[in-house]
Amino acid sequence: MQENIYSIITGSGRYIPTQRITNSDFLDNTFFEPDGKRITRANEVIIQKFSEITGILERRYVTDDLVASDIGYLAADDALTSSHTDAETLDYIIVAHNFGDVAADNRRSDLVPALASRIKMKLGIKNPDTVCYDLPFGCAGWLQGVIQADFYIKSGMAKKILVIGAETLSRICDPHDRDSMIYADGAGAVILEATRSATPVGILAHQSQTNAGDYTYVLKMESSCNPDYEGNTLFLKMRGRALYEHALKAVPAVIKASLEKANIPITDIKKVFIHQANTKMDEAILNRLFEAYGLTAPDNIMPMSISWLGNSSVATVPTLYDLVSKGDMPEHQLTKGSVIIFAAVGAGVNINSVVYRIPD
Repeated sequence: MQENIYSIITGSGRYIPTQRITNSDFLDNTFFEPDGKRITRANEVIIQKFSEITGILERRYVTDDLVASDIGYLAADDALTSSHTDAETLDYIIVAHNFGDVAADNRRSDLVPALASRIKMKLGIKNPDTVCYDLPFGCAGWLQGVIQADFYIKSGMAKKILVIGAETLSRICDPHDRDSMIYADGAGAVILEATRSATPVGILAHQSQTNAGDYTYVLKMESSCNPDYEGNTLFLKMRGRALYEHALKAVPAVIKASLEKANIPITDIKKVFIHQANTKMDEAILNRLFEAYGLTAPDNIMPMSISWLGNSSVATVPTLYDLVSKGDMPEHQLTKGSVIIFAAVGAGVNINSVVYRIPD
């Protein structure tokens, strides 16, 4: 039987910041509506409603001495160690992020040189053929990096690729915006390697979309909700309801398209690793996906970390995968030969899905 080239994950890593920020840490904030009107409801009520909608009880922030490339390096080093990979053998380093390095004392995006180049230096890689670049693709960026890596590997252009997602959203969120409680910091990484197999393994198929037009600016940078905020700092802003409604329609369709490409029935899926954006939204997406097949979503199929890690953008999916694959979420097990889905949605609006069979 003829063998084909497939991309498999040979190792993963993560960095979870050490600062634990609970919902009660926002009790003293002054919140405003997007139109600049101060919210008069008690913060206890605002926070309680927030936790009911999002499922977030706490999140992690980086310490002042760290930036995105630092934590991206730490996740990458963990992935290299877990996969027993010599960093000098990497063909590519792809780093997904959206804001670059944002320092605690100068909250502006620092994007030159690329974070991938900075991480290559921190790893001590001397090989000039290890090509580095960054990928801004909203919260779906890390998974898009995986998809690009799969194209390189299957075309024969690469054999080993490091894909990292790193973000410090705490540095670009508005303290006067209720949505600021969603955002968190973190980094995750995987090593993708080429393997030859007579049966499909690793990445089986993927699907990506950019839903621009009316949805282009559901996430964008704007000034503070507080009309008296001093300075011209821009913060991440979100039209949450519009994004939620669109995601419920579009994300299940993208996942379904990837399954059809892979010729995999929905009943074969053992785990769904979805971007940790909002508990209710993720659960609704899962239910809509199975409803499209006339089925009810099984219990315990979708690992969730948002309640204690919040939304760390590009880092949520690789961090979640690392937690499960290393046995740190014992209620979820990955078994050899089983099929899992990765899916994400974010600014753009960009959506993607990957169907993956765990190697034997």
